[in-house]
Amino acid sequence: MSENFLYNRLKKNTDYNVWMAFPGIYSFSMSSIGYLWICKNIDLLEDVNLERICTNTTKTSFMVQDVDLIGFSFSFDLDFLNIFKILEKHKIPLKSVDRNELHPLIFGGGPVLSSNPEPFSSFFDFIIVGDGEEVNIEAIKICKEKKDDPKIEILKALAAIEGIYVPSLNQKTIKKINCELPECIFTPILSEESFFKNTFIIEIARGCSNRCGFCLASYLNLPQRFVQYEKIIESIDLGFRHTNKIALLGALISSHPKFENICTYIYNKVQENPDIELSVSSLRADAIEPNVIKTLVACGQKNTTIAIEAGSDRLRKVINKNLTEIQILKTVEIAKENGLKGLKIYAMIGLPTETQEDLEEMLTLVNKIKQLHKGFGLSFSFSTFVPKPHTPFQWCAREDIKSLEKKQNFLKKEFHKLGVKTNFSSAKWDYYQTLLSRGGKELSDYVVKIYELGGNIGAFKTAYKQVAQIQNLPESDFYVQRGYDLNEILPWDFITVCPGKNALRKEHARLLNSEPQLEISSPILCG
Repeated sequence: MSENFLYNRLKKNTDYNVWMAFPGIYSFSMSSIGYLWICKNIDLLEDVNLERICTNTTKTSFMVQDVDLIGFSFSFDLDFLNIFKILEKHKIPLKSVDRNELHPLIFGGGPVLSSNPEPFSSFFDFIIVGDGEEVNIEAIKICKEKKDDPKIEILKALAAIEGIYVPSLNQKTIKKINCELPECIFTPILSEESFFKNTFIIEIARGCSNRCGFCLASYLNLPQRFVQYEKIIESIDLGFRHTNKIALLGALISSHPKFENICTYIYNKVQENPDIELSVSSLRADAIEPNVIKTLVACGQKNTTIAIEAGSDRLRKVINKNLTEIQILKTVEIAKENGLKGLKIYAMIGLPTETQEDLEEMLTLVNKIKQLHKGFGLSFSFSTFVPKPHTPFQWCAREDIKSLEKKQNFLKKEFHKLGVKTNFSSAKWDYYQTLLSRGGKELSDYVVKIYELGGNIGAFKTAYKQVAQIQNLPESDFYVQRGYDLNEILPWDFITVCPGKNALRKEHARLLNSEPQLEISSPILCG
């Protein structure tokens, strides 16, 4: 593997060995900026040996019996399948209760575990809840210092750190840590074998000020934080010394107060080097400026992505996507006039209060765009609504699979008539994503059974029937298609997240009953 390290690795004389495991293949791991950044920070510790491993790692530098600590990145709901695959490959019991003092400590972190760790808590000795840049390092230092102590003593010391959850100790409350962004996080290792080949990814913002009612990425990362402009420029210059491919990352990068300035800086660089390529995450549909589009086009982009979520102004207001049809049409106009050839649009079906009329308005909107901008490319990617923890819609019921599939088939047919490409997530897969998102510790055996049965969609259904019968669990619809009571105790309530459950209740009521807007927090500029 050809890897270009953008930091100076240390020569070490230590016997403390850490595996940082990515639940996917190598090429995907090399495109995960969060995973690579944490690996870099660990690698810079003088008294810790780090090795990165993935699902397709065939040879390791350390034997598993010489590894003291294994950390897992857990970003997507189905990552547990590959986490189990790695543990099983190295003959490590899946559940922490079945591991002894000779086994390495196992920990995890990432969005899935930060939102609701309970279905997976039986598999980890400890869990990082929230941003991991600082807590990971503090945890590893404690594990190293107490290497020769019994595991229980190490875990007690870890439990005292804010942002660390030790499931076996039955902690009552855990505060999720959202750190500031004093430095610019970027790709510390470039690789030709990365999914995004030799691309230098820079995180310029974290969190989102829009606060859509369904959006875990927004609420889990409040308040919105920005990296200082000067630090971003320093990182861009560093990237250009090693590659001509730059990517800007963030939930809502165009909300950065200096976003136009950043684009202008890159545009000027393109005048010096026309081979520069720039890619960006989804742009804010009501804030696309001509200079931004010109920069993307100058960097070879023919298309970009926006999210409109719903088809009607009414429904967008319900979900707190304060975006009007007029603004969407203006966005398309700016995109076309400044050189883009098309837009990819993210949308969602099955949102709370959605009606057939909302779907019809989506079609009307698309037809207007087609008529006004002939030859401009459009494609739509539809997901289905999944109620996520720590969002105002966490209490909402999810529509049943048959109803969602009927809506999908309707839109497929009508979009085909309009000559617009569409892509739809699986309503069945999203059903089970909801089940795992809302479940508690009682689902741990279910999760194991899914893996044992192969992890396909049939395994999710069969496994639940088998485990539910043994454990006397309710029907899976109890977790998925039920509207939860606002005063119900939820499995993830022990995790304290800004803005808190009471604030989410008020926002839930406001969005679904048109109450006055809730003020949570204004964006802050970090550093």
